[in-house]
Amino acid sequence: MTAEASQAGSQEGPAADGERPLNIALLTYKGNPFCGGQGVYVRHLSRELARLGHRVEVIGSQPYPVLDEGIEDIRGRLSLTELASLDLYRSPDPFRTPKRDEYRDWIDALEVATMWTGGFPEPLTFSLRARRHLRARRGEFDVVHDNQTLGYGLLGDVGAPLVTTIHHPITVDRRLELDAAEGWQRRYSVRRWYAFTRMQKRVARRLPSVLTVSGTSRQEIVDHLGVRDDRIHVVHIGADTDLFRPDASVRKVPGRIVTTSSADVPLKGLIYLVEALAKVRVEHPDAHLVVVGKRAEDGPVAQAIERYGLEGAVDFVKGISDAELVDLVRSAEIACVPSLYEGFSLPAAEAMATGTPLLATTGGAIPEVAGPDGETCLAVPPGDAGALAAGLGRLLGDPELRARLGRAGRERVLARFTWARAAEGTVTRYREAIARSAGPHPGRSAASVTVTGISSESRATC
Repeated sequence: MTAEASQAGSQEGPAADGERPLNIALLTYKGNPFCGGQGVYVRHLSRELARLGHRVEVIGSQPYPVLDEGIEDIRGRLSLTELASLDLYRSPDPFRTPKRDEYRDWIDALEVATMWTGGFPEPLTFSLRARRHLRARRGEFDVVHDNQTLGYGLLGDVGAPLVTTIHHPITVDRRLELDAAEGWQRRYSVRRWYAFTRMQKRVARRLPSVLTVSGTSRQEIVDHLGVRDDRIHVVHIGADTDLFRPDASVRKVPGRIVTTSSADVPLKGLIYLVEALAKVRVEHPDAHLVVVGKRAEDGPVAQAIERYGLEGAVDFVKGISDAELVDLVRSAEIACVPSLYEGFSLPAAEAMATGTPLLATTGGAIPEVAGPDGETCLAVPPGDAGALAAGLGRLLGDPELRARLGRAGRERVLARFTWARAAEGTVTRYREAIARSAGPHPGRSAASVTVTGISSESRATC
């Protein structure tokens, strides 16, 4: 811990745990909450850390994070610093070639060259920019918390102890996309795009302590990243239970099913839910699906919608506000998570928090969130359209079952999965990292802790 950071922190009263408030740098290379779980994580965790009395500076790249800076009880303790990339994947001109006057340094050139050759540069290039930025501000932070970057730039000295979040190993996404790829050209493209996972494996193995949100993520980290099991600890994250709560004034729409999914990401299993919808509409013709996410104009999901004649029965919405999202979930008779794998599944926790009955697969860590089949949810095997259809039919035909599962789901989330609990557990890891850096190895400039977190499910695709 630096003298400067200690002096800055001591100017305020104690934090919620009775100890000195911390000055935290929270890094995120992709932080907009409408672009996936990484942004949701940063928004809610940063707010709750500030509520505990800590100062949090989020340092992010495009799409920039959306923070709750204006809330009265945290005002002055939460801020955003924009660490700009070249924003090569922005809408409406993704995979663009920057103009000559946009280039600032060799990192920009590396970013463009990697994109031109089919790779995904952001984890590496953000980490390099972040290291430069943090070293220039040495002494301002007690701890640096990296959100999923796992880039080479964050190895070594970044001016403060390092804590890193991994939202399940991205190698899982890579495997599922390769399984779904048709033809050697598509498989080559997938392999090239996910080349950055080799870097993330190397970086993860050099970080000595790992915090994860589920037993499934813990095992995946061991199997895919080679992190030793004795380095890994489980601390759950959660839903915003003040926002995601029941509201009897919101009218239920008969037959409405809501899911959160990127249309053609194989991991999300949307194609199986579309097929299940076609089956269940035979007996429940008012059944219809609202997908929170971007609609792909072509691809397996679009083809399935056309094949089963579901135009008008499947709607996609994106970029909606928090209030609109909550009311959409409340209005549904069923919330569904059809994913083949999740490291946590925020959509499951959020739907349960509203009291909406949940139908979910047993992919990855979903059962740890959703709970026992028939008690807090209905659970079905991943990748099984017939089982999804049976579950949908059972719930649509049994209002008493829906009400019972909805109540039990809300109670489970309140007891286990809240952002306040997540922030408290994260602060414990921060303090351990700080103590380790000041411990029996005084020559070491920065301790490292890895915090593995939520699956990167999207509210909507950027």
